[in-house]
Amino acid sequence: MKSILITSLILFSGLLLAQEKTLFNGKNLDGWTAYGTELWYVEDGLLVCESGPDAQYGYLGTDEHYKNFELTLEFKQEADGNSGVFIRSTVDGTTVSGWQVEVAPPGFHTGGVYESYGRNWLIKPEPEKEKVLKMGEWNQMKIRVDGDVLTSWLNGTEMITLTDKIIGAGEGSVILQIHDGGGIKVKWRNLQLTEL
Repeated sequence: MKSILITSLILFSGLLLAQEKTLFNGKNLDGWTAYGTELWYVEDGLLVCESGPDAQYGYLGTDEHYKNFELTLEFKQEADGNSGVFIRSTVDGTTVSGWQVEVAPPGFHTGGVYESYGRNWLIKPEPEKEKVLKMGEWNQMKIRVDGDVLTSWLNGTEMITLTDKIIGAGEGSVILQIHDGGGIKVKWRNLQLTEL
């Protein structure tokens, strides 16, 4: 009986490990597609997004689609850090359809959820949570999306929880954004996704 239990635990642990994926390999952009003319490149094992000469919106999306998952990542904003992480989203040219968990400069609602070309802001963090962001330092973000429920955390603090049937029906990729306007640079690392 004990050996059966141990075997079951090993198999279950292996199944959990098999569901976790490293989205960025630290070497190149394999598994991702860039949209627009903004800059996406790898430097010192980090994924970097930077405004290009056109200073327009730019996106970097996973080639695979993910529905229900928990995503953890780290980001460091240099210069203007206006960016974001889209979930269940698609891109046509540089027009994105989906939902962005905001990554922005202090006071601009990092961790909130914005629907591009649709309902705009769906939820913003409470004002006192704006102080959780560490501008110019590494920050850890966690995003969990399961059915209709989307929750974000920043540096261990729950920023928002949103229940939304339209998000629940969404299909698409994980997509990183660089905002228009120029002068933006954000570094990313440790992008880990566990499918639920």
